[in-house]
Amino acid sequence: MDSKKTVYPYIPNSAPDVQAEMMAEVGISDVMELYEEIPEAIRYQGALNLPEAIPDEQGIKRHIEGILSKNKNCNEFSNFMGAGCAQHYVPAVCDEIASRGELLTTYGAETWADHGKYQIFFEYQSLMAELLDMSFLTVPCHCGGQASATGLRMACRITGRNKVLLPHTMNRQNLALVRNYLKMIDADQEIKIELVACRSDTGMLDLEDLKSRLDQDTAAVYIENPTFLGIIETQGEEIGKLAKAAGAEFIVYTDPISLGVLEAPANYGATICVGDLHGLGLHLNFGGGQAGFIASHDDMRYITEFKELVDGMVETTVPGEQGYSVVLIERTHYAMRENGKEFTGTQNNLWTAPVAVYLSLMGPKGMEEIGHTIMTNAKYAAKKLAGIPGVSLRFPSVFFKEFVVNFDKTGKTVEEINQLLLSRQIFGGVDLSRDYPELGQSALYCVTETADKESIDRLAGALQAILN
Repeated sequence: MDSKKTVYPYIPNSAPDVQAEMMAEVGISDVMELYEEIPEAIRYQGALNLPEAIPDEQGIKRHIEGILSKNKNCNEFSNFMGAGCAQHYVPAVCDEIASRGELLTTYGAETWADHGKYQIFFEYQSLMAELLDMSFLTVPCHCGGQASATGLRMACRITGRNKVLLPHTMNRQNLALVRNYLKMIDADQEIKIELVACRSDTGMLDLEDLKSRLDQDTAAVYIENPTFLGIIETQGEEIGKLAKAAGAEFIVYTDPISLGVLEAPANYGATICVGDLHGLGLHLNFGGGQAGFIASHDDMRYITEFKELVDGMVETTVPGEQGYSVVLIERTHYAMRENGKEFTGTQNNLWTAPVAVYLSLMGPKGMEEIGHTIMTNAKYAAKKLAGIPGVSLRFPSVFFKEFVVNFDKTGKTVEEINQLLLSRQIFGGVDLSRDYPELGQSALYCVTETADKESIDRLAGALQAILN
C-alpha cells in the first residue's frame, strides 16, 4: 500500500478515509491481507519497473494516448494479414445498433429487464442457423478455438471414445487451445490427439493417412474448410463418409463469410459445425473481436451435450405476444453446478447484436456477392504476386481469401520481406516458416473485400522493388 497515502482520482478507494472504511467493512487492517492466500513462493519480490506516478486523470490519459500512438493500424497501412483474424468491412449500422446503451452490457439481467437482449440472442441464433443450414445454435463462446475444443469434447461424450483426428495444417493457435482444453486430471480419461497428414502437392487432407488412423477409439474427425492455409477442402463429403463409417463425429470448422459461395458443412455430412464470428460485422479491435459458434442438427443426442446457453421464443400470457428467454438450462453448470458437462461463464454475448445486424443487412444475395468479391480479389492478388520473379504460389488448389506465397528462390526470408514492407506502410503475409517449416520461406497472404486493385498493385510493386 502507498505509504504516502496518495489519492489518485482515477483509482477507486484510494482516498485514505474511504480505504479505511472499506477495510473496516471487510475486517482487515492492511490491504495486503487480501493476498494472504497467495503462497509467498509465487509472489513477486522484486521492484516493478514503473514510471513515476501520474497524479491526475488528464495526465494518465495523455500517457496512455502516447503509448497507443505508437501502434500501426489498418487505416494507415495496407493490410494483407489474416490467419484467423482478417480485415473485413463493418457497415456503420452494426456499430450504431451495438453501441446502444441497453445493449452495451448483455451479461446479467433477467428477462423482465433485458431491454430486448434475449430477442437479439434468438435472432442471432436463427440467422446463423440458416446460414449454416443447421437447426440448433448457442450464444457465442470466447473464440473459434474454444468452439473447436468444445465441439471435440462434445464428440467424446457422445461417442464414449477418447481419440480425435485433426489436420496437420490446423491453425496453430487453435491447436494449442484444443490441446490445453482436452487435458484431463485423470490420465485414464485423457483425450488423445492425432494429427492427420496433408498432401504436400495440394495442401488437402491425406485420405490414406486418415484411413490408417480411424479406429474404434476415434471420437471425431475434424477439418477446417477453408483450411488455415486458405485451401477449399473439396474432399469434405468423402471425409464425412469415412468418419461416419468408423462411428465417429464429423466436425467442420468454417469461416461463415465464405458460406455465400461455399456449401454449408451440414450438407456434406458435418454433424457439428464450429467457427469464429469474426468477419460478420466485428472489428479487428487490436486482435480482439473474436467469438466462437457451435451448431448441430435438431437432435437431442447433440443438444444435451452443449454447454452454452440457448435462447428460445414462447408465447406469453398476452394473446399474440412473444417472449424470449433461456431454454434447456438444465444442460449447463448453472443448473448442474459441478456436475455440468463443462463450465460456461461470461460469454461474448455483445457480439450477437452486430452479427445479427450484419446478416440481416446482407441477406442471402449480399453474402453471395461478398463471397464472390473476396474470391475475385484474392485470385487477382495471387496472380500478381506469382508474376514476380522468384515468387510462387505454394499450392495449386482453389482457395477462398488466403493463399500461401513462397519466397525460397528470392534469397530473402519472410521476416526480412515483411520488415521492408512495413517501411512502405504495408502489413505483409503471416510468416509460416516457424509453424510449418516444411513449407520453407512461405507466407500466408489474406485478401478480403476491403482490398482494391490499387492496394494490391501497390503490394506487388513493393515486393518487386524489395526482391529485385
